[in-house]
Amino acid sequence: MIKDITLGQYFPGNSVVHKLDPRVKIILTLLYITALFIVTNFKGYIVFGLFTFIIISISTIPHRFVFKGLRPLLFIIVLTAFINMFMTKEGVILYGIGPLVATDKGVEMAIFMVLRLLFLIMGTSLLTLTTSPILLTDGIEKLLNPFKKIGVPAHELAMMMTIALRFIPTLLEETDKIMKAQMARGADFESGNLLKRAKGLVPLLVPLFISAFRRADELATAMESRCYRGGDQRTRMKQLITDKRDYIAIVVMIALIAALIMMRLL
Repeated sequence: MIKDITLGQYFPGNSVVHKLDPRVKIILTLLYITALFIVTNFKGYIVFGLFTFIIISISTIPHRFVFKGLRPLLFIIVLTAFINMFMTKEGVILYGIGPLVATDKGVEMAIFMVLRLLFLIMGTSLLTLTTSPILLTDGIEKLLNPFKKIGVPAHELAMMMTIALRFIPTLLEETDKIMKAQMARGADFESGNLLKRAKGLVPLLVPLFISAFRRADELATAMESRCYRGGDQRTRMKQLITDKRDYIAIVVMIALIAALIMMRLL
């Protein structure tokens, strides 16, 4: 289950999506999220789903790899569907289980929320899957540069965000190693109810925190030994350049948003 988390992982490739300017990809991700919350009907979700799967196909990232990232969040998705199904009281009653009553509006809302979560996870994960940590840092820093005039530490914020994303797979791998080591010594993380399983994870926190602090200290030492001084007079081996494909991608996203707005109004 832990290895199924794809957040923060980078999938090397040479596709059009990989070659997009990281600044443009960040903006497109924000527009993608905005477009997702515009959809309010099944036709809109069909169009949005086709668009998402086309982008995933163009990125040459295997669909199974993208779907694998949904497995760790399956409990949250099911819980969201359950809450929306039985907490929506409007509409025609379809069936009831004691005090829990499901209506047609509740079922519709549950389906919409599940689709919204699925597309949100799949679409936003493409940002880290198709962008290397270095380019992602440069893109975030460039977008935050205008805020330097009001005292915002653009480079430091970009570096912290990228390091946090980069170390998610590392910490997950470390957690998996600790779990296997403790299971070899007789620890049980799979049997019992949910509360017992949660208590069983407590012994993982101490070695995991120690490992995280050790890695942070090693990273700080490595940066200092290389005379790292933040964004002041820092040069880059690869300069960010916006070309024709970036503008085409922006136009396509704006066209999608316009189409979804028209479908919502009509």
